[in-house]
Amino acid sequence: MNQNVGSMDKKLRTLVGAVAGVVSLAILAGSVPLPTILSPVLGVVAIMMLGTALTGTCGLYSILGVDTCSRSGRGSA
Repeated sequence: MNQNVGSMDKKLRTLVGAVAGVVSLAILAGSVPLPTILSPVLGVVAIMMLGTALTGTCGLYSILGVDTCSRSGRGSA
């Protein structure tokens, strides 16, 4: 599968994933007064965002035909 996540997109996904993960853990620890049901939802969001940032490939982007990689520095792995 070709990479379709650009460098700025990767940075944003890493940031969102990290924040979602921290908030998820904070909910479990009782530090954040949000419903407990949000913790696993945010955990899944964190894993998905960090995974797509790490691999550089987003399945939803593939389905929708979106590509945020620059044409000159595009990876094909």
